Amino acid sequence: MEAILEFIQTMGFMNISWQQIIMLLVSFFLLYLAIKKQYEPLLLLPIAFGMLLTNLPGANMFHQELWDAFLDPNSPMYHSYGAILKEGGLLDVLYIGVKAGVYPCLIFIGVGAMTDFGPLIANPKSFMLGAAAQLGIFIAFLGANALGFTPAEAGSIGIIGGADGPTSIFLTSKLAPHLLGPIAIAAYSYMALVPVIQPPIMKLLTTEAERKIKMTQLRSVSKTEKIVFPIIITAIVALVLPDAAPLIGCLMLGNLMKECGVVDRLSKTAQNELMNIVVIFLGLTVGATATAGTFLTLKTLGILLMGITAFCFGTAGGVLLAKLMNVFSKEKINPLIGSAGVSAVPMAARVSQMEGAKADPSNFLLMHAMGPNVAGVIGSAVAAGILLTMLG
Repeated sequence: MEAILEFIQTMGFMNISWQQIIMLLVSFFLLYLAIKKQYEPLLLLPIAFGMLLTNLPGANMFHQELWDAFLDPNSPMYHSYGAILKEGGLLDVLYIGVKAGVYPCLIFIGVGAMTDFGPLIANPKSFMLGAAAQLGIFIAFLGANALGFTPAEAGSIGIIGGADGPTSIFLTSKLAPHLLGPIAIAAYSYMALVPVIQPPIMKLLTTEAERKIKMTQLRSVSKTEKIVFPIIITAIVALVLPDAAPLIGCLMLGNLMKECGVVDRLSKTAQNELMNIVVIFLGLTVGATATAGTFLTLKTLGILLMGITAFCFGTAGGVLLAKLMNVFSKEKINPLIGSAGVSAVPMAARVSQMEGAKADPSNFLLMHAMGPNVAGVIGSAVAAGILLTMLG
């Protein structure tokens, strides 16, 4: 009888708190969005399941107190991965890859291997549109700081505006790891809502005549240009901004493997097996940080608010710069492609194409929009490097 009573007392049902119940319901809702609505399912599903696992009482898969001690300079466990390996659970061990910045960089290798920088090389002006779309990052940084977040926390919140999940995770793991769960969920949620968030802003800031602007066909880009591009970009960015080197270097390594044509096996592995494995580990461990104690706070509401602000200003920044460039340029740019400067690839470019087609069904903007879109990937990584240099 004592054994039965002891067994009952160890059951999760006997130890669950109302906060954990709320977190479990949130995880169920995110799973619904990932499976039924297909909102960024490749990452939202493992993130939601990681949230489910970490809030199960007694499962002991993730220990927030160990990571608090890891970050405490007065603790004997300060920056001790050995203590995490010895005392942590499964998700604690896997989370080391996030904290050390390994998973986001590996994902960037896969992203680079799947990215065609041809439209950007053919139209270098796209770099400016990609840079302008990072406006939301710095607007949200200032806004979050004004709301009482620390500069490091504000920088982590601001990077949501780049619409780049791995970059958001990379920067937050360095600056404000205690906010990783809410920031990752906000970043991927807003990325999934690109077709909902962007069109009203694009229509508000453009006239019908501007949306009908047709752009000349892009020139063909040689194989040599595509091979030289990732090498030059890596060298320039790393020399100017060393803190951005891990993300940019991995992104360009993946792209070089794709474009050089001599390591097809490595390129295909980066695009498929490596990418898929890392996404599982990254999603589970990021979701595991969304414990009841860290997620159910006013800070989480502030993160969601400033995240959408960052995203909206990023979209507006790209559109407005395109309009400004048309004042000084003979060859007109359709301002709709400026919104693709956020690095939600290729969804943001598709939204530009759809809105352009609504104004003129014969207008084809997709390839033009891909230039700012892939420039945004570089731009968000550079912005993360700037914030890390300033605040890290």
